[in-house]
Order: sequence, then C-alpha cells, then structure tokens
Amino acid sequence: MNTVNRKIINAIIEKAESLYPDSVALIGAYGSVTTGDDYAKSDLDLLILIQDEEGRKLGTGFILNDSGVGYDIYCTDWNNLHHEAQCHHAHISKLMVSEVIYVKNQKAYAELCKLREETKLFLESDERFQRVNELITKAKVAYADALLCNTLGQVRLKAFGVMDCLLNAVMLYHGKYFRLGVKRTFDEIANLPVSDEFSDNMRKTAASKDASEIRDLLKSLILYVEKYVHQEKPKADPSAVLTGTYEELYSNWRNKVEQAANKNDVFSSFVNMCCFNYMLSDISAEFNIGDYNIMDEYNPERLTDNVLIYDKYLEEYEKVCNKVGIKIKRFSDVDAFVADYLENQ
Repeated sequence: MNTVNRKIINAIIEKAESLYPDSVALIGAYGSVTTGDDYAKSDLDLLILIQDEEGRKLGTGFILNDSGVGYDIYCTDWNNLHHEAQCHHAHISKLMVSEVIYVKNQKAYAELCKLREETKLFLESDERFQRVNELITKAKVAYADALLCNTLGQVRLKAFGVMDCLLNAVMLYHGKYFRLGVKRTFDEIANLPVSDEFSDNMRKTAASKDASEIRDLLKSLILYVEKYVHQEKPKADPSAVLTGTYEELYSNWRNKVEQAANKNDVFSSFVNMCCFNYMLSDISAEFNIGDYNIMDEYNPERLTDNVLIYDKYLEEYEKVCNKVGIKIKRFSDVDAFVADYLENQ
C-alpha cells in the first residue's frame, strides 16, 4: 500500500479514536490496492464498518490536485453488509475479501468472519439460483426498456443494465463473485465455462454505434444466458392430484371461445385461447404430460378453428386424466348434479 493511502487510513483511524471511539468496529481495504491492479490514478476502496450513525461523519469525498486522484470515503453499517450477503449481485468483494487493517471491536470482527462463511454457504447452495433468475428477469425488463427508447444514448444506458445483470447472473450461477475491477471483468469471466461469443457480444454492444444492433445483441445475450443457466426440473408423473383440472379448463374458457367465434370477436378468442394455453403449460411444467403449444395453431382469421383446436387439446388432456383413473364429472342435468353432490360427502 502506498504512502498516500496509508496516510488517509491513519487519518481516519485517528479521527475515529478521538471523536467517535465507539462508532467504528473495524476498517478493511479491498479493490485494486489489495489485488495488485492499482496504478498511479487508483483510488482507495475501504470497508469502514460503523456501529452507529455518528460514525457516518467519518465519510468524506475529496480530490488530491497533485496526483489528480479522487477519493470517496464512505461508511458501511451491518444492514448493508447483510444485504450484500444475500447476493443480489456478484459485486460483494467488500464483504468477502476486504483485508482488515484495523479492529476496534473483536466481536464485530468475529461477526464479519461468520457472515463471510454464511455467504460462502449461500453461494454453494441451490438458493443462489433464485438470485440468478431474479437477475435475468431484471435484464429482460431493461431489454424491454431498450426497445422502447428513442435515442442511441438511452438505448446504451438500458443496455448497460442488461449486461450488468447478465454478468452477475453468470457469476452467481457458478457460486462466484467479482474480486477484481471492471477492467478485469472478462479475465474473471474467462475462468468460467462460457462461450467466447458471450464476451465478444458484450464487447460488441459496448462498441456499437447503432441502436438496432445493440438491441439485437442484447437479445442474443439474454437468450444465451437463459439457456446457459437453465436447470431442467424433474417432473412428477400425473396423478389424482390433477382431479378437477379438466373441468376447470372446460368451464373457464371453452364456451367463451365458442361465443367469440359466433360473434367474430378476435380479441376474446385470442385472450381465452392464451389463458387455456397458460394453464396447460403450468400443469405441464410440473407434471410429465407432454407439451401444449396451442397458440402455434391459433387462427385469428377463422375463429371457428379455435373451437376445434380447444376441443382437440381438451380431448388429449382427458386421455391423461383417464390414464391415472381420474373420472371427468359430467351430469345429464342440474338435478343429477345436485343429487350426486348431496349424496357424496
């Protein structure tokens, strides 16, 4: 650590001990000064862990004219560290690898070590995949925003959001986090089994001067990461737990599709067929009943076809129910239903 950084740290410690002796738990350094990536213009990244709001007064920002280096000294409380430990992103080096250089509260140091171990366990657990999925969802939102933007500058900003989320998702998928600076991003990504095309498309996006090209690259990046992190969930065999689902599919939308055809209501036909497809897709996501791509066959030009399509897939689903011994409840009239309903407890 160079002399300038050491003087800054010593000044913070001296001020803390004289003015806020009970506020600072410990101080650590992370970033380029500890990884060996620092250069003449590197700033100083510190973990100043405070125990009360008074400690925030140690924070400051300044520029040294002789070196032209700017410094942003800020304080971190336990809430911030616990949030980082939840791994909503992969930039958690402050928590995980800060080199502790000053300890005022040994209990706090022990708590930091414990939190690091808990975070390591989280990164090794299947729970991290929830964070990966959340990041991909955020990337899709940013991509949608990029499609809606009017200027190249706005598209670039949204593209950064997509790229950042996807980089974080890939790292967390492997239980990793970024230890180095932005300039070493692709060095860290290179240690993962991702394709060169992924990194190349990231670089192309940053270099592009065309909004349409950026949008196309973002789409490719999202689709790649989705496929990369996809985990096929084991599906259960269909069973009696599906009882009642056939009747629900029929009652919710079947006659509405027929009515839409009679009235030539394209919107209603579309909506009800989509709802039908969604419910069958939800069931097929959990149970091994095959795929139902109903909207591939949907016909907006001849709505009577949609009634036939609906009935075809209902018939297929009824066969699934029959195979597991589910009897579809059909009655000749309401009186027959009432008699059966009251008789069976």
